[in-house]
Amino acid sequence: MVDQFQVLYPNPGLVRIALRGAALYQLPWHDAHLWAYAEHYGLSEIFSENFAHGRRYGTVRVVNPFL
Repeated sequence: MVDQFQVLYPNPGLVRIALRGAALYQLPWHDAHLWAYAEHYGLSEIFSENFAHGRRYGTVRVVNPFL
């Protein structure tokens, strides 16, 4: 699978964004880290049931696929 998909490794800037997300949005570390990847790499949406459906966190909108 490593040959089929690009692996995105954390870097200092991404960790800073995750720390900001955890503090600003009161996100658990795992969720803040997931959001930080989306924010850092310019993804417009996250599909997850762990965030508030339809809410924007920075430039990223969250969609709960189970609603």
